[in-house]
Amino acid sequence: MTPLAAAVNENLAQISNYLVYSSMAVYTLAFFAHIAEWTFGSRSKVARTAAALTGAASGAGAAAGPAVQVRTQGGGTAVLDKPKVVTRSATGTRDVPDGPGAAGGTAQGDLYGRIAVSLTTLAFLIEAGAVVTRALSVERAPWGNMYEFSLTFSTVAVGAYLVLLALKKNVRWLGLLLVTTVLLDLGIAVTWLYTDSDQLVPALHSYWLWIHVSTAIFCGAVFYIGAAGAVLYLFRDSYESQLEAGRTPGKFRSSVLERLPSAASLDKFSYRINAAVFPLWTFTIIAGAIWAGDAWGRYWGWDPKEVWSFVTWVAYACYLHARATAGWKGRKAAYLALFAFACWIWNYYGVNILLSGKHSYAGV
Repeated sequence: MTPLAAAVNENLAQISNYLVYSSMAVYTLAFFAHIAEWTFGSRSKVARTAAALTGAASGAGAAAGPAVQVRTQGGGTAVLDKPKVVTRSATGTRDVPDGPGAAGGTAQGDLYGRIAVSLTTLAFLIEAGAVVTRALSVERAPWGNMYEFSLTFSTVAVGAYLVLLALKKNVRWLGLLLVTTVLLDLGIAVTWLYTDSDQLVPALHSYWLWIHVSTAIFCGAVFYIGAAGAVLYLFRDSYESQLEAGRTPGKFRSSVLERLPSAASLDKFSYRINAAVFPLWTFTIIAGAIWAGDAWGRYWGWDPKEVWSFVTWVAYACYLHARATAGWKGRKAAYLALFAFACWIWNYYGVNILLSGKHSYAGV
């Protein structure tokens, strides 16, 4: 490499680092905007009215009344509307309407929510720019080590969330949790995982780097969204069970959980996300085996990374099978989904940092 090319690559690496920190700053602003959305949403009586209707209907064994929405007419008059509600009647689920969302049906909360989404979009574009400039600086796929993998992972996770929003899916309730974990991911990346731009060992110079690792990143990012849905499902299901039993949850707990989608909606959301990406995870493992055959002369060697990739596949396969079995729907299936994602996380952090194997040369 000529001195000029080396200098250009170094400048690109510095630009990438600058963009990463810039995206973190914008994500922080988005975090506070989401906090404001939830805060102003909690001041509305709309959500509490919806919860009261839900509790009364659940206690009577009937379908719950719809959540109320706020609109403003001329002269600033606030009017309460009842939107159309789709109830759930699957076996073992309650007929409960979705909550009014993080904004609680308030105009001010909705404003902050829209600001949060706009800031998240801006941060995503900046972070995507960091990934591209990192790729240009190293002249290869920008996921050759844990720092680059983490950077790309959070970018894809946010991108998937924004795509769901663009498709008019009701997922804005995920924004605060997503932005928080993205900030945590980037904080770990720049503090403990950062690696200077460098070339890879010869075994990794293959087009399979683009195929195998990119699909692994995409699967992990989407699995994360499915896991977030499973976590919130557990909280919302517990809340609905309390209402159904005639107990009164705490004020803070009610203010947050009554604005989420129903437990049935969250359960369905998590299942559909995980089911949609599972075939791609299967392809990821197959692609890795083919690459291993090209690089090391064997397709499978029970390397720690290979073992835990397979364990993760088995865990998600068991989850999908359990979710389709009547006796394992609901909380049991959600716990299994979270266990499967925990296996994926361990395969990334635990195996890479604590265990040694043929994948260890990727470095931190």
